[in-house]
Amino acid sequence: MKKILVFIVIGIVIAFYQWSFNNSNVSASVKDSKVVADNNVTASSTNESAEVAYQNRRSDVQVNGSGTVIKLLNDDNKGSRHQKFILRLGSGHTILIAHNIDLAPRINSISQGDQVEFYGEYEWNDRGGVVHWTHSDPNGYHVGGWLKHQGRTYQ
Repeated sequence: MKKILVFIVIGIVIAFYQWSFNNSNVSASVKDSKVVADNNVTASSTNESAEVAYQNRRSDVQVNGSGTVIKLLNDDNKGSRHQKFILRLGSGHTILIAHNIDLAPRINSISQGDQVEFYGEYEWNDRGGVVHWTHSDPNGYHVGGWLKHQGRTYQ
């Protein structure tokens, strides 16, 4: 009986290890101030698109996508500072991006009409939803996100 219990515990440990390995952070090469100038950063295939998350009213889910900047908003300076802007996705749906500029570089050159790709955590609301966690987690507990603008990755 003890041998069976030992095998069960070992199986659980192996399953947990495989699960945590498959759900590890998005890999990226990080250079000066965590700004990357390559296009090799990709999201896992298990992530939803922002459009699917919105349609299904999902929250706390990693999403990826891209859109056109339709409005630049003032920074939110209460608590952690966030650069905010609204993207229009290909479907016509709009989404708010809240990019933590205390943990990641701000996108200084962003303008209306620019294309931005994103990977982060989605929170549903009736106005289209919010994507945040578009940066690396300094504590390593949360999946790291990113924004791409004009060939540079901000995380």
